[in-house]
Amino acid sequence: MNDARGTTGDMLRSVFPDGVRVSSWDELLAAGRDEDAAIENLWPAEAEASATYAPRRRAEYASVRDCAREALRGEGIEPAAIVKGQRGAPMFPPNVVGAMTHTDGLRAAAIARQERFRSLGVDAEPHEGLPPGVLDAVSLPSERDWVRAVLAGEPQLRVDKLLFSAKEATYKAWFPLTRRWLGFEDAELSFDTEDISRTATGIRARGTFVSRILIAPDVIDGGTPLRALSGHWAIDSGFVVAAIAVEQPAPVRL
Repeated sequence: MNDARGTTGDMLRSVFPDGVRVSSWDELLAAGRDEDAAIENLWPAEAEASATYAPRRRAEYASVRDCAREALRGEGIEPAAIVKGQRGAPMFPPNVVGAMTHTDGLRAAAIARQERFRSLGVDAEPHEGLPPGVLDAVSLPSERDWVRAVLAGEPQLRVDKLLFSAKEATYKAWFPLTRRWLGFEDAELSFDTEDISRTATGIRARGTFVSRILIAPDVIDGGTPLRALSGHWAIDSGFVVAAIAVEQPAPVRL
């Protein structure tokens, strides 16, 4: 994994393998982009799809697509409209896989060539606790036990939000390969921590996770069934990010 830090884009790059291109809105802002221009640059299908959105939602919709097109250009791929498909999943150009995420203060997109990766999933959240009652709704008993044990010893490390973010990333990586719903109860997650430290801006940590799929693992792309998905996570600068990159199988050498 990459380990650069600085922008939110750097944070997301740290949880993806080489071959995944990330672009973040704070990097585009630093390069002179703005929300008004992002909205003006929406492709016709995107402009139509977002015409009734509230201003803030439309700005997020436009800016995260600006990030996706910047990532496409970085890979030498012709930009295209990125509209929502089944269950709201973004539709990327042919032979490209990707994922987008946005929350207060962070908007980003990741793309990769399908020849190397089967799917991507990414989610970013504020590093703060889940609202009361939400943990029970999104977790299995084993996951709740882990969350409560960690919080008892390290209350500043909001692993309840990490669990939520990793489940969201799991669904985003799962759905393009199955076209089936994956509920919070349909994957059991386990986590490892590789590093934890405190900085002037708060706590920083990173590690890995595995999502064990509890429903039929059948896929539609002819690849290996998805019995488990592996990912990386990071907590830094007030954010939690979790990402999964499902790689294509290595070619068989005769």
